[in-house]
Amino acid sequence: MVNGKFGYAVIGYGGMGSWHTRKNINEMKEYAEMVGIYDIDPKARERAEANGIHAFATREELLADERIDLVTVATPNDYHKEIVIDALRHGKNVISEKPVTICSEDLEEMIAVANETGKLFTVHQNRRWDEDYLTMKKILDDKTLGPVFRIESRVQGSRGVPGDWRNQPEHGGGMVYDWGIHLLDQALMMTYPRKLKSVYAELTFVTNEKCDDGFRTTLIFDDGLSFYVEVTTSNFIELPLWYMLGENGSAVINNWDCDGKIVMVSDWENRDAVPIVAGAGITKTMAPRTDDTIQTYPLPVQKADWGEYYKNIYAHLRGEQDALITHDQQRRLMKLVEAIFESGKTNKVVEFKDII
Repeated sequence: MVNGKFGYAVIGYGGMGSWHTRKNINEMKEYAEMVGIYDIDPKARERAEANGIHAFATREELLADERIDLVTVATPNDYHKEIVIDALRHGKNVISEKPVTICSEDLEEMIAVANETGKLFTVHQNRRWDEDYLTMKKILDDKTLGPVFRIESRVQGSRGVPGDWRNQPEHGGGMVYDWGIHLLDQALMMTYPRKLKSVYAELTFVTNEKCDDGFRTTLIFDDGLSFYVEVTTSNFIELPLWYMLGENGSAVINNWDCDGKIVMVSDWENRDAVPIVAGAGITKTMAPRTDDTIQTYPLPVQKADWGEYYKNIYAHLRGEQDALITHDQQRRLMKLVEAIFESGKTNKVVEFKDII
């Protein structure tokens, strides 16, 4: 503890590590005191010092500091397991950046050490606080569209995989681990308590032969819900961020600003359709509904505060709340990720013997 507050430190002072550091300094000063950071790169340590943040000379020195109660690990993915276990054994509570690790076996080892030491071990799944996600979740939870049979979630870029460790498979690079882990976590949290029956996935290697630069996957749940998730990095015309289909209407969110709408049937009895010209023929099936049979509504945009993540962590350390991101949630997410890689490699549907 430092001045009656939780002593906080970060291991890995890159993009995300410096983001965690700034957020805690600027927004969590009521709960936490920044003790310092460590990064294997001397230039990163110099950058921290230039920003007025103490940089430890070694990881061992940081973990030996008794003032530190909580450590966030924000290193390349393949180092998470080693550093998390080391920090736990030094008596620290630990947040791992996502993905928690790169296989279920590693995750179980990490959980076992957390249980052995009695320390908090959790994961930074920050996109549970994305307002677009929370808005779509509310539409689903409130049954606004009636029974929902299809949900689509996607992010699309056109710059390929970033040119750092994220395009190196040995470090756990690739888009399944980078952006996919966010969207898949959202999909599992949004649809809970539904059980996942099967997965089919296509991995893409358009801009990078070594690791996936995107993927498309369809999740089938026990009630028949189809959930499509897509991440692409070579797309120059973006499709909607979210698309949801229910028996009584559809909802769309176009971007992170939550531009979109809900369109619902207002008159089921008026089924007559006037044929329209469609290409080289006419159609009644695909003729648009008339204005007197549908109604357009604004989205119930949900506001969120990412700071609630760390507020929950500090409340948990005070014994006041349960941690929001649990071991079982991460177990389920890792099983899904592994099924996506298996399906992408074999070009086959992966069915879960025990639905998850």
